Amino acid sequence: MSLSTPRWWYDRERRHAPVTRMLLRPAGWLWAAVTARRIARTVPVDAGIPVISIGNLTVGGSGKTPVVREVLRLLRAAGVDAQALSRGYGGKLEGPVRVDPAVHSAADVGDEPLMLALDSPAWIARDRVAGARAAAAAGAEAVVLDDGHQNPALKKTLSLIIVDGETRDDEWPFGDGAVFPSGPMREPLKAGLARADAVVILLPADIADADPELVATLTPLPVFIARLQPAAAPPPGPLMGFAGIAKPWKVERALKAAGADLVEFAAFPDHAAFRESDLRALTDRAAVFDARLITTEKDWSRLPPAWRARVISWPVKATFDDEAGFGALLLSNIPSPLAGEGGPRSGSDEGSFRP
Repeated sequence: MSLSTPRWWYDRERRHAPVTRMLLRPAGWLWAAVTARRIARTVPVDAGIPVISIGNLTVGGSGKTPVVREVLRLLRAAGVDAQALSRGYGGKLEGPVRVDPAVHSAADVGDEPLMLALDSPAWIARDRVAGARAAAAAGAEAVVLDDGHQNPALKKTLSLIIVDGETRDDEWPFGDGAVFPSGPMREPLKAGLARADAVVILLPADIADADPELVATLTPLPVFIARLQPAAAPPPGPLMGFAGIAKPWKVERALKAAGADLVEFAAFPDHAAFRESDLRALTDRAAVFDARLITTEKDWSRLPPAWRARVISWPVKATFDDEAGFGALLLSNIPSPLAGEGGPRSGSDEGSFRP
């Protein structure tokens, strides 16, 4: 199911869609109760290797995948065989299966695992415990669990929460705090933060500093600042953008901030399966402006193969302001083969991070 994210979810003043909010509020209470009961009743399983969970407290749109990608890069650069594990949302395979970009499509394994597998070993499994054990059997020294905060099946060594740091235009990442479907929250803020070890605030490239009120809301947990930046500049010339992610308006804003000559932008639901008719309509509209089509790397992975040469993929990446401090946090949760269980992998320089 694809989700069109309502903008009013992120209005904490409740000025928009007040009647809809009120009608959906009981459904949100039920959702929160079911989630809390499932988490409380589940006994997590130890997979035998460290599990670093990257999750969020809202329904989509926080930027988990770029952060997962960067966590994998940092760990692997430090000599840790870290491998990604995802449910494989949107894919038909149940797993456990290691993702092979040369063999699998987004229809098989989902778009996000396909992206992760371009840089690091990645697995998909509906059964997260079975997936972690499969990765461990294949030599993984740590698993980076994508979107695992509300999944209690695996015992987690480190739980990180990703928060969208954009608070301008009266947007607030948690809206008025209401739980889905009356708001963006997967669970109440206090409950979700209670199970977290640290928070990453992800800022768009054109916002210099995190909102002090947002940082205060998330403390006393350690808060790290990361920035979502283009991995490459948009190409010159007129561009027609489109995206099917939870917050497509952020892609439009990011392209403009990066200097793209964006003549028009089309928004699709999250994880949209692009049809031939959609792509033909986009092509026809772009032709009016003599423009080329451009989309996110994630959306590009869901395009029919015949269309990929006709659409520009625009990649982004997450970078940390305090990369050394964040890397030290990661490594402090990876047992060292030299120091024994619980020792930092960085040897004599405890907690230090060396890319």
